[in-house]
Amino acid sequence: MLTGARQVGKTTLARSLYGEQLRYLNLDSPGERERLRGVPAEAWGRVVGPAILDEVQKSPGLLDKVKWAYDEGDLPFSVLLGSSRILLLEQVRETLAGRVFLYELWPLCVAELTPSFGGTSVAEPLIVGLVSDLSGFADRLRPLQEGVVGPQAGAAQAAVQHILEWGGLPALLQYPAEERRQWLDAYQATYLERDLADLAQLRDLEAFTQCHRLAALRAGRILSYSELARDAGLPVTTVRRYLRYLELSYQTIHLSAWAGNPSVRLIKAPKLIWIDAGVQRALSGEVGGLRGEQYESAIIAQTLMTLWSRGVRMDASYLRTSGGLEVDLVLERQEGLIGIEIKARPRVETRDAAGLEKARQVLGDRYRGGLVVYRGDRVVQLTESVFAVPDWLLLGM
Repeated sequence: MLTGARQVGKTTLARSLYGEQLRYLNLDSPGERERLRGVPAEAWGRVVGPAILDEVQKSPGLLDKVKWAYDEGDLPFSVLLGSSRILLLEQVRETLAGRVFLYELWPLCVAELTPSFGGTSVAEPLIVGLVSDLSGFADRLRPLQEGVVGPQAGAAQAAVQHILEWGGLPALLQYPAEERRQWLDAYQATYLERDLADLAQLRDLEAFTQCHRLAALRAGRILSYSELARDAGLPVTTVRRYLRYLELSYQTIHLSAWAGNPSVRLIKAPKLIWIDAGVQRALSGEVGGLRGEQYESAIIAQTLMTLWSRGVRMDASYLRTSGGLEVDLVLERQEGLIGIEIKARPRVETRDAAGLEKARQVLGDRYRGGLVVYRGDRVVQLTESVFAVPDWLLLGM
């Protein structure tokens, strides 16, 4: 089962891998759904057989037939595609538990985009190596202070700029810049018309649209449901439900608050992260310049997607104490954790490490070091355990 947001390339990937072996059935077609509903479970393996079933969230009841055929030995393999988590994951747990491999496909990451700008594909970006081996954190960064130059560096910088301006949806690469904004606007309309029909029957689409835009304006901020409800003129329960729809359709991530030190009073509300920076910019209307919180949201999303795509297991959160001490991103594994601060400017100073140094007392003895991610061109050791690293180097090389 392959899931992910609309237009991330699920169908293209599945058909390129299995198109010659499996028949392709698109459940977006009402006629196709009706024909498949008429196939008895006992006949599924014989009549349908191994297939690519696209947009399977449109008809989740078919999963029972897939399960029956698989359990009976009539169906050795199938590929299921869907653009939302809702129903899919519930059905996976209840119907296909123990029978399915689940993969999530994300928008393109910086390392995946570098070939489009003249670079080469990067198997293990720097952030992957750092998180995979926290014990060698400082040793891996010190040699990079000598500088990194060459075509790959330029390609990685161009890829980051593309992500920040347009996001990582693959289709945008084939359009000229003047048409990309129109494409993103059309993407929003498609999401509202199609994905929401799968997620919920909304009586007032205008109310959801308003909440949707207000949520985009809060990218990178700690989420206050009551404040958003007040600005949208909606009940808090409705706002919570609408924001859940954004999560389930792969539009946003609710970054949880770190809670590893019970002796310190910590903020508990999640932080709202938009998965695709281009979608966030188009929806919010913030298409000129780049707010610090927009940049933070984009870098957090890229960091998490890069790690998830390469199978790195870790817990992600942010730290904020009641006294105002904050770390934008905390990445934690069994062997320790690192803190990451994100600065949307081309230069850093020693004082930019102050928050991470203070946070060491809160994060405890599992702390292995800190990063200040910024828009510059050099790795700089700010303190004994804190390094400033350019965004393009961390994510694209």
